[in-house]
This record gives sequence, C-alpha cells and structure tokens, in this order.
Amino acid sequence: MPESARLKPRHEEVLHAVVRAYISTGEPVASRTISQERRDQLSPATIRNIMSDLCDAGYLSQPHTSAGRVPTQKAFQHYVLALQDMHSLHHAAAHGLRNVSSELARLRTELSEADSFEQQVERGSRMLTELTRGFGIAAAFPDSSQILDALELVPLAGRRVLMVVVTRDRIVRNRAVTLDEPVDAAELVSIRNYVNRNFGGWMLVRIRAELRSRLAEDRAAYDDVLRKLAVLYAKGLLDIDLAPEVHVEGAGNLAAAMVHLNEERLRDLVRALEEKKRILEMLDRFLEQPAGEIAIRVGLGDAHPSMAGLSFIGTSLSLGGALPAKIAVIGPMRMNYAKAIAAVMNLGEALRSLPA
Repeated sequence: MPESARLKPRHEEVLHAVVRAYISTGEPVASRTISQERRDQLSPATIRNIMSDLCDAGYLSQPHTSAGRVPTQKAFQHYVLALQDMHSLHHAAAHGLRNVSSELARLRTELSEADSFEQQVERGSRMLTELTRGFGIAAAFPDSSQILDALELVPLAGRRVLMVVVTRDRIVRNRAVTLDEPVDAAELVSIRNYVNRNFGGWMLVRIRAELRSRLAEDRAAYDDVLRKLAVLYAKGLLDIDLAPEVHVEGAGNLAAAMVHLNEERLRDLVRALEEKKRILEMLDRFLEQPAGEIAIRVGLGDAHPSMAGLSFIGTSLSLGGALPAKIAVIGPMRMNYAKAIAAVMNLGEALRSLPA
C-alpha cells in the first residue's frame, strides 16, 4: 500500500485498534491481541497482513522481528484527526471521564470557591494535571478595557503605600510604592473615596486620561486631595500590569513519562516547560480555532526539539463570559486522548459557566 494512499476502512479500524491498545499498555501490539478484540473474528494472519501494509505506509513500526507493532507519529495523527470530528469529540468527552455530569459539578464547585480569577486560573492548571496526569496549562489575558470596581490604599511603614486595584472581572492587582512625602491614613481614605466615587465603573484607560486632565487644572494646586492624588498618580496609580496570568503544573509527570529521553534532553524538556514565553507562544500558535473548539496537536518538536514525543490538547474560552483565557494539557504522544479531551472540555465548560 503506497504511503500516500487513503486507508481502507478495515486498515483504518485495525490502525485505530493498535493505537488504542498501545495507549493502554505502552507495549508493542500483536496481531492476536487485535484479532481477539474484533467481533468479526478476523484471523491473526489477516490482521498481520494488514499491519504489514500499515508498516509499509509508515503508520506502524516493528522494534524487533518477532515483536508486535508500535504506532508512529503518523498513526497518532491519523487517530487524532478521526477524533477531531465534532461528534467524535463529544463521544470521547462522554466516555473519557466516568459520570461526566457529577465531574462537571465538582469542577464548578471547586472553581467557585476561588476568590479571584487568578486563583481560578491557578486551580484550572492543577485540575488538568490531576485529571490527566499530564502537564496542565491555564492562562488569562487581561486587556486595557478593564473596568474599575474598587481602589484600596493601605499605608505601610516607611512612607510606603500598597495600592490595590480590583476590576469588574475580579482581577486583583497590588503594587507597593514609596512616596517622597508622607501621606497619612486619613488622606489615603479621602483619595480612595474620591476615585471610587467619581470613577467606579469606568475603564481604566479612560480614568487615567481624565485624572491627567483634572490634575493639570489650576485647582489641583490648592485642592489637598487632588495634590496628594497627583503624588500617587505619578507612582502609577491605576496603571496595572496587563501581562497574561499563566499557571502551569505537572512537569514532573512528563519527565516520568518520557523515560526514553537521556538525562540531558530530559533537563532540556523541563527547562522548556518552565519558560513562560514558550508556553504563551504555544498557546497562541496551537489555539487559533474559535473559542470553545478543541485543538489537538501531535508532535511538538517544532516548538522545542525535546518536545517531539509530546501532544497538545487545548481550547480558548472566556472566564466569567468576559476575560479571554486558554487552557491546555500536554502529555506523551501515548496519552489517553479521550480522557484528556474530556478534561479540557469539561474544565472549559466549568470555567465558562462561572459568574462574572
């Protein structure tokens, strides 16, 4: 069978059976194993011939002459393409985790106990790791359209002030600054009240523009609240960090699964997984689909050479219906795709359903 030829239905069935068996055991798959699982009771000899054809086409390899066959990256890619049909994805999700409705309820309950979206993102990465035994990734992407919910100013020792900004999407940002002149607690209360009363519900970028205008007026020179406010404005009041919130967990799981890597390449893999910039690049590159759709990528060698034997499953969503976010799991190519798809789909649904 030429490598470019389309697989016949029976060849495809056997190929997928070999992939599933290899995912389950991690051992080379024998023709007799596949024969025993089939209802039509194809003989081991017939299945052996089919597996030989699949070897010739690059879908299977044979580590030893007398051993069974092992799926290649091409085989996993073919298997995943079959799953990426929407009906198959929902079928995989329904069977990937037992009692899906109760699992979804559990995820929603645990996520709802988080005090902020940062905590929800952190718990999301941990949940993916727990559900899949892989490497869980969760990231949120705040933007400049964030709306002020409340400002809090806390006096600290040594003319320092803690500025706490809470936005409508429940993101909390803290910044401690040192002032050139002292500001007492009562003055901080007045400044806080002024900002919350005048600008609560405004977009942050609009607030800073309006404050800039007001502070430029002559009255700012003799209005004590505005004069003190100008000091905090100069220190970055409401100029919050809009960097993505990224949490990852489970690098040790991948290190344990990639036993075929030598010590140097294993160190390279762990270092690559710890690079926030690389993780964000993968999320941006592999999650181009519309929000809610599942993306599956087999073989990540083009992201980093040490990741050649890994696969990626993820989706984009909106936390609380507003804040853009992405979740993903990375696992060995021999991962349980049905279970990983279920974990990503169910966690995504749980995160989307949280109140704003």
